[in-house]
Amino acid sequence: MRKYLRFLGLGMLAALAGAGVWLCIVYCEGEDPEIVLSRDIRMIGQRTTFDIDCTDRKSGLRTVSVTISQGGVKKTVGSLNLPDRGTLQKTLTIDLFPEGLKLRDGDATVEISVVDFSLRKNMRTVTFGVVIDTIPPQISPVTTYHYINPGGSCVVAYTLSEEVSRSGVQVADDFFPSYPATAGGGVRHISYFAIPAADAAKKHFTIQVLAEDNAGNTGLFPVSFHVRNRKFRADRMNISQRFLEMKMPEFQHRYKDLAGATLVEVFAYVNTQIRAQDGATIKEICSNTRPERLWEGAFLRMKNAATMATFGDRRTYYHNGKEISKSIHMGVDLASTRNAPVVASNAGVVAFTGRIGIYGNTVIIDHGMGVFSLYGHLSSIVARKDQTVRKGEAIGRTGLTGMAGGDHLHFSMIVGGKFVNPVEWWDPHWIQDNITQKLSGEG
Repeated sequence: MRKYLRFLGLGMLAALAGAGVWLCIVYCEGEDPEIVLSRDIRMIGQRTTFDIDCTDRKSGLRTVSVTISQGGVKKTVGSLNLPDRGTLQKTLTIDLFPEGLKLRDGDATVEISVVDFSLRKNMRTVTFGVVIDTIPPQISPVTTYHYINPGGSCVVAYTLSEEVSRSGVQVADDFFPSYPATAGGGVRHISYFAIPAADAAKKHFTIQVLAEDNAGNTGLFPVSFHVRNRKFRADRMNISQRFLEMKMPEFQHRYKDLAGATLVEVFAYVNTQIRAQDGATIKEICSNTRPERLWEGAFLRMKNAATMATFGDRRTYYHNGKEISKSIHMGVDLASTRNAPVVASNAGVVAFTGRIGIYGNTVIIDHGMGVFSLYGHLSSIVARKDQTVRKGEAIGRTGLTGMAGGDHLHFSMIVGGKFVNPVEWWDPHWIQDNITQKLSGEG
C-alpha cells in the first residue's frame, strides 16, 4: 500500500511539475511579437493609409500602440487593446491626416509598439523616420485649348513643380500616363491620349491632368477641350455560306469552346468573345512602351491601296437575312494587289509578331510614349520582335489570315491602349497642328 501511495505521490508531483512547466512555457514565454508593415512608409501626405500586421504565436496579442512625434510632441494615431488572451494575429489600419493632428511639413518619427499576453509582457517596438509633405504637385500647362475628334487622338504637355510617382491624363475612366521630355532646358511631361467614340457621345465627361507625388498628394488641372461632331458609318454585312465554310472551321479547331457549334454560332462567338479577347491581348502588348518619342512626321499609308472599310464603322452582320452579330471596326482596311508589300508606317521598335485571333498574322510597332501601329491579316512576316525599324522598312505582306474575307491589310493606330482613327496620323497637317505646334508651345 505504501509503495502504491509513493508511486501515486510521485505521479502527482510529476504532473504538477509538468503543469508548471506548461504554464511557464505558455504564460512566461519570452518571444517578442512580430510587426510587419503593408508597405514602406517614408513620406506622409495629406492623407496616408497603411496596415500594420501584428503577430504573436505564443501567448497572443495584448496591446498595439502607434504614435507620431514631431518637435518633442508625441501623438497617438492608432491603438488596440485586447481584453482576452488568444488573439495570435491582428491587422491595424492607420489613417493619417497631418492637418487634423496639427503636424507641420517636415521630419517626424513614427513608433509602433506591440505587447503580448505573456506574464513577462514581451514588447516589440519599431521606430522609423518619415517626412511630412502635404503640398500637392503644381501643374503648369504648356498646351492650352484642344479640339478633338470622336475616336481621335490628342496630346497635352505640361510642367510639374516636383518629381512625381505618376502623372498623366484622366479621360472619364481611362488613364493615359505621361512621359518626360527635355525641351528648352527644362523637363516637360507629355501625354498622348484618346477620346473613344463612346466617351465622345456622352454629354458630360471630364479631361484632366493628374499628378501624384511620392507622399501620395494629388494635383489636378482641368484640360480645356471641344469634341467635334462626327457620325460613323453604319454597314450591313451579308455573311455568305462560302465565307463561313472557308473561315470558321479554323477557329472551331483552335478554340475548344466551339466544339459542336454551328458555323453561324462559331462566327457570332468569334466576332464577340474572341474579338474582345484580342482587344485585351493588344492592350496588354501596348502597355509596355518606350518612354521616348521614336517617330517623326506623318505616318505612311499603304501605297496604291483602296480603302475597303473605315475606322469606327458600325457593322451589323446578316446570314440568310437574319441578324447574327454586331461589331465596330477599329482600323482601316486597305486593299492592293495580292501579297502586296507592307512597310512600317513610321520609325519604332517591333513590339509583337505572331497570330492574334481575328487579326491573323500581326505585327505591332511601338513608336514610343504609348503610340503604336498594328498591321493585321498578313500572309507573311519578315519583321522580328524587338527589331528597330525605319519608316518605310518592309515588315511583311498582305494576306487573308484571321477573319479576312479577301487579301488586304488591316491597319490600326493605338494610343494608350485605345484604338484611334489612323486617318489623323496619315495627315501631315493634323500632325503639325495637333502635335508639333503644341509641343513647341505654340498651341
